[in-house]
Amino acid sequence: MKPLYFIDDKGTFTVQQPENISYLYFPLASEAGLKSAVTPNLGGDSKIDQDTFLLEPVSAENLHNNRSCRNFWFAVKNSGVYSAAGVSSGQENQKFSSLQDNSELTAGFMWQSVRRTSRSLQLESTVTSFIPKDCNGEIMYVTVKNLSKEKQALLPYAAIPVYGRSADNIRDHRHVTSLLHRIRTDESGILVCPTMSFDERGHQPNHKIYYVKGCSGKGELPESFYPTTEAFLGEGGSFTHPRAVYEGAPGCPPFTRIDGREAMGAFRFPALILDPGEKASYILMLGIADQEEEIDQLFEKYNTADKTEALLEETKAYWQKKVNVGFHTGDRDFDNYMKWVCFQPFLRRLFGCSFLPHHDYGRGGRGWRDLWQDCLSLLLMDPKDVGMMIEKNFSGVRIDGTNATIIGAGDGNFIADRNGIARVWMDHGLWPQMTTKLYIDQTGDIRILTRQVPYFKDGQARRGTELDTLWTESQGNLQMTGQEQIYTGSILEHLLIQQLTAFYEVGEHNICRLRGADWNDALDMASERGESVAFTCAYAGNLRELAELIRVLADTGSVKTTDLLEELEVLLKDDKELYDNISEKQQVLARFTSLCRHHVSGRRKTFSLLSLAENLEHKAQWLSGHIRKQEWIQAGQGEGWFNSYYDNHGQAVEGILEDQVRMMLTGQVFAIMGKVAEDPQIRSIIKSADHYLYEKEIGGYRLNTDFHELKFDLGRMFGFAYGEKENGAVFSHMAVMYGNALYRRGYAKEGWKVLKSLSDTALDFNTSRIYPGIPEYFRSDGRGMYHYLTGAASWYMLTMVTQVFGVRGEGGDLIIAPKLLAEQFDSQGKASIRISFANKTLDVIFENADRKDYGNYTLASAVCEGRELPVVDNSYGVLSQKTLDSLGDGLHSVTIKLI
Repeated sequence: MKPLYFIDDKGTFTVQQPENISYLYFPLASEAGLKSAVTPNLGGDSKIDQDTFLLEPVSAENLHNNRSCRNFWFAVKNSGVYSAAGVSSGQENQKFSSLQDNSELTAGFMWQSVRRTSRSLQLESTVTSFIPKDCNGEIMYVTVKNLSKEKQALLPYAAIPVYGRSADNIRDHRHVTSLLHRIRTDESGILVCPTMSFDERGHQPNHKIYYVKGCSGKGELPESFYPTTEAFLGEGGSFTHPRAVYEGAPGCPPFTRIDGREAMGAFRFPALILDPGEKASYILMLGIADQEEEIDQLFEKYNTADKTEALLEETKAYWQKKVNVGFHTGDRDFDNYMKWVCFQPFLRRLFGCSFLPHHDYGRGGRGWRDLWQDCLSLLLMDPKDVGMMIEKNFSGVRIDGTNATIIGAGDGNFIADRNGIARVWMDHGLWPQMTTKLYIDQTGDIRILTRQVPYFKDGQARRGTELDTLWTESQGNLQMTGQEQIYTGSILEHLLIQQLTAFYEVGEHNICRLRGADWNDALDMASERGESVAFTCAYAGNLRELAELIRVLADTGSVKTTDLLEELEVLLKDDKELYDNISEKQQVLARFTSLCRHHVSGRRKTFSLLSLAENLEHKAQWLSGHIRKQEWIQAGQGEGWFNSYYDNHGQAVEGILEDQVRMMLTGQVFAIMGKVAEDPQIRSIIKSADHYLYEKEIGGYRLNTDFHELKFDLGRMFGFAYGEKENGAVFSHMAVMYGNALYRRGYAKEGWKVLKSLSDTALDFNTSRIYPGIPEYFRSDGRGMYHYLTGAASWYMLTMVTQVFGVRGEGGDLIIAPKLLAEQFDSQGKASIRISFANKTLDVIFENADRKDYGNYTLASAVCEGRELPVVDNSYGVLSQKTLDSLGDGLHSVTIKLI
């Protein structure tokens, strides 16, 4: 049997002896804000934000260093002590021996259950952890069963160390901040309300209450309490050998108050006697609240076994319903894996890019790219509010084409950077358009381009090269006109400014400047002379696609013109001689950013939509030709690839240097995706990537070859060990985008190789050592790293839905153009996908009786509910918006016959 296996078709999985694998952790969260990580031994942490941690913050290394974890103890009369978390000194001592507990972890979306059996004590326990969807309390549901043939007398203890303050205080006044604790017990648990939030930059009064409550499954309350770490551990005791449990210390009664100590949510329940085979249960609730009444109400809702079990089922159903995309292929494990990939964007929405053990950086929230890329998956699963989200997100764009980098809670909440000149990522203008195009394709809402949105304004000026000394915080964060009126522009105008300013901001090779970095944050040491060929390719693709959108806009309405900010005209020159001239392009950009340095005129000029489209197409064509001519590296044996970057000495980064091959994946991805690479070049890129970057055993395509150099004229990534993170690891996000680009250009077999390599490695638990899903990267030995919170999940899902199964929107119609390979059909020659589109739930079933490969079959027919659908060129079916509107509620099937 595999060490990790799925037990249903909902993604639920089981792992045997999970505590024998290092660095495992599982995410739990609610919609209300509480976020937890829990390990097989119930380690991890729990928090609402950076300043509000219930349990002590942990990084990956703390997972095996710390023993101050959630725990539930049983002192067994005349036999010994048992930890349901497996974290007693005796259980630790027996680990990896024949006396080690048998353990089994089972988990699904937002819940984890660990069953543990003690051979020596003849006890079986389960601890099920979850967070109800709408509250800031984590539930631990504990059961214990007597496996012996004799009665057993047990004394149960709950033990939850309460940290109760900011993560900053781990190394900043840890002891001093414990002096702020005001701890008290009541009839059902322990409450901790620090007097203040300690910060020497400015202390703030605290009103948060950190608590641990408990009862038996029958509603029985604790009888004795240990509200401090010292009281529970005892002098010289430890979290694996607490003297309160081992020696039966009496504890204190309810309504005891203790000030200025490290807090402990520990208490003892009345003794119980279990007959052979008899079972007992306990419920712990640990959380954070603003009012004590809130805690009491919550406890009343969950204070019996029946209530807790019902709540668990409700939680499971809630998150299962969220993931409304399902796949059926010839590989059941892969189909379940996709459940987790589709769930990961929800985790990123809740956790941001912080607050899991590997993600021990930042202070929560999401970055600019995250705002847009997380919308990709929402458009495929829960699109109803995405249009409004997109509109609000565009209000983070500055008038000079850069964007806010500090993002507040909620949609459209952007905060000024007050720390001098901010870092500029040159790729940030790319992602809003990609998301907007998908939105238009899925919904047909081309008019979104005409909606008016303000621009963000702060002290950053001229694309982050100067400070606007005229701006003050009192003026607010919206771009104003010279008449002190808020200026708004169409979303089309926002997109034009983002693409065109990038087009003109070039370095000495007439390639877009790298600035602070691009998608690869670790290319952060070439801000003066660095250039990104990779994302210049991407902007070429964006210019081309924006031209197509403008043509669609012109075709769908009576209006053939658009009004744009007068200052924008300087960026709309259409002159090949200008494009060839680096200094003149730089002057154009300087003139534009000077015109809108503080205020804008607010005056608008009218432009023909078709002329705008033609203008952008010319720029895209020029970029593509320039890159093909200047950046292509021709190697032997039919190999070749594009140079991706120039370093801070102005030197091309890639090529063959003294028999050493230097190749990066990023430049190839966007050359293919942006239609810069022509078919012969794509074939050469594939051959080169397979030769120099591909290693199946560790997930597939590495981000780069080994440069054998500390290349500090390009970025910090070259200081990392090769095969780790951005320096040559299999970086899932870029690998998935490589697969997506190949599919877009018709290379399905090669694209599937990319996706399959990633999934095979993730599902090979002996190699990846992670729960199902796609991690940020696979390191040099194949272990998955930085699990769950990666944009790769959205792109993987997007590729599977819109490219592999070929189910995608086009102007509001549903296009079905499969690129499935023979191996992706089951033994009956069937594959299917369940999706939500235009508020309809559809099962799209593909029948391939002869199990032909993509390229060898044609689309013979498409039928929806007995109704024949149009089939175009025997290659794709069309389910029109009109037909979709005519369908009722419920599930509808579409059958595609391939011959």
